[in-house]
Amino acid sequence: MSPPTVFITGASKGIGLAVAKILLQKGANVVAFQRSRTPELLQLACDKLLLVDGDVTDSAAIASAVSQTLERFTTLDALVLNAATLDPLTRIGDADAGSVDNWKKHFDVNFFSLVDSLQAALPALRDSPLGGRVVFVSSGAAVKGTPGWGPYNASKAAMNSLCRTLAEEEPAITAVALRPGMVNTDMQAALRANGAPHMAPKDFAMFVSVLEAGNMLQPETPGHVIASLALSAPKSLSGQFISWDSEECAPFRA
Repeated sequence: MSPPTVFITGASKGIGLAVAKILLQKGANVVAFQRSRTPELLQLACDKLLLVDGDVTDSAAIASAVSQTLERFTTLDALVLNAATLDPLTRIGDADAGSVDNWKKHFDVNFFSLVDSLQAALPALRDSPLGGRVVFVSSGAAVKGTPGWGPYNASKAAMNSLCRTLAEEEPAITAVALRPGMVNTDMQAALRANGAPHMAPKDFAMFVSVLEAGNMLQPETPGHVIASLALSAPKSLSGQFISWDSEECAPFRA
């Protein structure tokens, strides 16, 4: 049987890059879809890696990337939906950054791109000889109401709802939403640089203190769980929102 093929959005850095690297080490074929190629991503170049540049908000680019995947590797067995933005950091009552247009732009990246990706990939996932899988990279924000994170909180909650619906509508596909924890990524750096005016002081101080204490996760830590779920998540987890450090994920940690 051919190696599994996994399609990752937002694969140029952070968690997406870590997942791509781990999957290649496990022998999988990897399709990395991102706006631009970082030196770290290019270092992974091999015959099992297909790099496709594009914007997740571009429906045609997503459809083309899936077509290129099937041309190169014949099958598409798993989808890791990792691309996301934190912008705009804003409160609901803000009239400038908090405009509805900015919320819509956020949802184009964090939610509607998921629908585009699923619609493009579902026919191939249904036909996967390994059983199609989708891993949604979610957040604890999906079940919280952190001040200043209105668009992000809402989009991640919508992501979890989409995961549950997919699990009900597509019984042949295993869909899991994963909370990766507090990971040392560019998003966290942006949060520390720009979050103070929008967040509650105690929330902002907590994120700063976690980094200072050396307790922020490296991308590879949840990356191992995401990669393993993409390859072998059991049907019993389909539709669930689980944390990388939960009991359910123990078999998938490094």
